[in-house]
Amino acid sequence: MNGRWRRAQQLCVIALGIFSCSVFASQNDQQVIARGKYLATAADCAACHRGSSQQDAPYVGGYAIASPMGDIIASNITPAKGTGIGDYSEQEFRRALTQGIRRDGQPLYPAMPYTAYRGLSDDDLHALYRYFMAGVVPVDRAVPETQLTFPFSWRYAIHGWNWLFLKKTPVDADERKARGRYLVDVLGHCSACHSPRNGMMAERGDRYLAGGEAGGWIAPNITSDPVSGIGGWSQKELVQYLRTGRNDKAQAAGGMAEAVEHSLRFLSDDDLGAIADWLKQTPPIVTVQGTKAAYQYQGGGKGRAAGQALYAVSCASCHRLGGEGAYDGHFPSLTHNTTVGSERANNLIMVMLYGVQRQGETLQTWMPGFADSLDDRQLAELGNYVLQQFGNPAVRITPEQVALQRAGGEKPLLITSLHYVFWGGVLLVLIVIGAWVKRRVKH
Repeated sequence: MNGRWRRAQQLCVIALGIFSCSVFASQNDQQVIARGKYLATAADCAACHRGSSQQDAPYVGGYAIASPMGDIIASNITPAKGTGIGDYSEQEFRRALTQGIRRDGQPLYPAMPYTAYRGLSDDDLHALYRYFMAGVVPVDRAVPETQLTFPFSWRYAIHGWNWLFLKKTPVDADERKARGRYLVDVLGHCSACHSPRNGMMAERGDRYLAGGEAGGWIAPNITSDPVSGIGGWSQKELVQYLRTGRNDKAQAAGGMAEAVEHSLRFLSDDDLGAIADWLKQTPPIVTVQGTKAAYQYQGGGKGRAAGQALYAVSCASCHRLGGEGAYDGHFPSLTHNTTVGSERANNLIMVMLYGVQRQGETLQTWMPGFADSLDDRQLAELGNYVLQQFGNPAVRITPEQVALQRAGGEKPLLITSLHYVFWGGVLLVLIVIGAWVKRRVKH
């Protein structure tokens, strides 16, 4: 009897141990999933992998990402089987994030920033996998395939691009710097927009964070240069901008507004501080000709009457007739404003065309666009009035510039030269065939 009792006690102890281990493992997994959620937020996954409407579930895909080659449709990355990534093993998930290769072996377009995610740590990759598999609601919904024109529709050409430009991201030894660099270069993939690209659409490492262009918008220079970049911003101003999308010098619009809304406003104070610290110590790169930073301009010219009338009707109710703004910067001042003081008017034109939509830490910002109500000539008049009265009076906007921005901005060399490359290739083939035929005739 005593032997049976002892065995029963032993079995209870074993069962209790198994249960305790199971509870501990479950708690540990929940911590990993929570960490993966934070990492996915820092990586701004939701900004691209959203649906085509605001009512769609997170990560359901279908959103059209504008690129110089055409619209790239974001994939469904919920854990749904078949239509999402539910069939991905952890190794396949890692390969997609760090090498840009899908489960079926097809390469992803570099609109997916795997060139940056290549620097993700093993622990972070595991946490991201656990989050997307166990922390995201599966949505069984197929999204359309991306349909680009030839030769960009030929995905296998991306293997060659990867061979040329896919590099390992270096790691800084200093802990605080390492965290800032990791957030900027890897998770936040800031250089994907804020670095210029070469003729093959790869980032230029020698111009790191010196400014780029995407979809008509200029992603400004964010190096430590005091005139061209953010060297004149304090650490506090940088953190405020990242958290809320605005400070006394600039306001986020376009893709940066999306980064604030979907990612940056949710990051911890320590992480935002680390980002600011890293940006403040980057090598300064000069990209403007003047001696004044964009936020230092305050007009000084005299705008035309036609532009003044348009401004009074379209802008003054929020920005006020004197351009001073209102409600403690919620409607920003147009003087000492980076967008209005820039040497290039691209972002001013884009804001006039498409407005601003941004959810900051607590406040939502909305400005209507005038793409449908004002024509190119009127927008040029309005923009020139704003520049003369409140910004950089040396800059001029033409109706042709407005039309170009309305069409998505200036195309990169890879796109504009494609016609000549194609016919040059045809000519080369004809020359080779002609030489071969001539040689055959001689023999």
